[in-house]
Amino acid sequence: MERKPYVELLELQEHIRESIEDAFPGRYWVKAEISSFSPRTNGHCYLTLTQNRAGKAVAESRAVIWKWKYPLLKQFFEQQSGQPLQAGITVLVQVQVSFSELYGVSLFIEDIDPAFTLGEQALERKRAIERLQQGGYMEMQQELALPDLPFRLAVITSRTAAGYGDFCRHLLENPEGYAFHLQLFEALMQGEQAPSSIIEALEEASQEPWDAILLLRGGGSELDLSCFDDYDLAIAIATCSVPVVTAIGHDKDVHIADMVAHTSVKTPTALADLFLDAFRAQDALQERLGQRVLQAARNRVAVAEQELQRRMGRIGRGLLQKYAEVARLKDAVVHRLQFAAQARISAEVSRVALREARINATDPRNILSLGYVLVTGKDNQVLKTVTKVTRGDRIGVRFSDGSLTAKVDEIYIEQIDNDKLNIA
Repeated sequence: MERKPYVELLELQEHIRESIEDAFPGRYWVKAEISSFSPRTNGHCYLTLTQNRAGKAVAESRAVIWKWKYPLLKQFFEQQSGQPLQAGITVLVQVQVSFSELYGVSLFIEDIDPAFTLGEQALERKRAIERLQQGGYMEMQQELALPDLPFRLAVITSRTAAGYGDFCRHLLENPEGYAFHLQLFEALMQGEQAPSSIIEALEEASQEPWDAILLLRGGGSELDLSCFDDYDLAIAIATCSVPVVTAIGHDKDVHIADMVAHTSVKTPTALADLFLDAFRAQDALQERLGQRVLQAARNRVAVAEQELQRRMGRIGRGLLQKYAEVARLKDAVVHRLQFAAQARISAEVSRVALREARINATDPRNILSLGYVLVTGKDNQVLKTVTKVTRGDRIGVRFSDGSLTAKVDEIYIEQIDNDKLNIA
């Protein structure tokens, strides 16, 4: 079998290193994105630099910042750019190409250009922030106070902005039924004319006694939102006599307008929640105050009940003494009443007995027992005279021990026959 010519791997790697060193003898400025960033405990910082096209990585290389350069480069970059050196940002770095037989190609980072990362616009933004800080504009809005219940709200935005619709729906259709008064002051929200348009709307709105002026957009591209880093707009917000609340971008966006405003939130929905939460906090406060008032009232009632119990005890003892005196008087009155009643009863008994005697004396049954009789005619009526009777009539005769009927044979008139003793 024929033996093929070959070289050792190390020899090949050495040829590659020599070729790379000959081809890239100096230092090069390279634009790339930091896709990984790993500071190590030994002081070195290891990175992965990548280049993407259409969302896909088309190039990648290991890079390292040696420990004697890393602290200085990191501090320089962060001071100049105002942001940390980290993965996810695009940088312009000066590198020395190196090749290791063990690790392959690496890029030794010698320098970094913060201006490239920031761009001219970012540098201008940084200068504007510094001017605002030096002029004391960053704290001006903080000297204003939002009312506990801010409900008169001026809104500066575009009528067609989606964020404006979201804000209105979330604020006005709240489940608690809180009422707000909104007025729209239209302004451009992007482009070169946006800062002056917003400043004009701010000046118009600040002429009325609003509780707050709201500046909202609700996100967009970095270019679209660059108008909110305008220095003149920041001055107008900072010097406004009404608290200005901003809701310009999403979580990753912080603009100069946000920095100088009284309050800044990220989204229109969060802006609506800011005011709804203020009302909910007042509701909760009123509930707590109500509970405190209720507890205080209960304590007062408890104290009053104790005082009432003491007073009732004293009154009760007084009443008992009074009752004992009244009881004694009552016994005396009852005794007199009983005596009087007994005398009255005795008199009435005597009167009744007398009346009973009179009644008994006139009772027909007693009269009949003396030998008298009671005669009734044919109509069963008591006969008191013979003139009511004719011969042949049947009469009734009642004695004390019974009665009989008889037929009238003769009738004698007392004036004529009063000498007859026995008429039988």
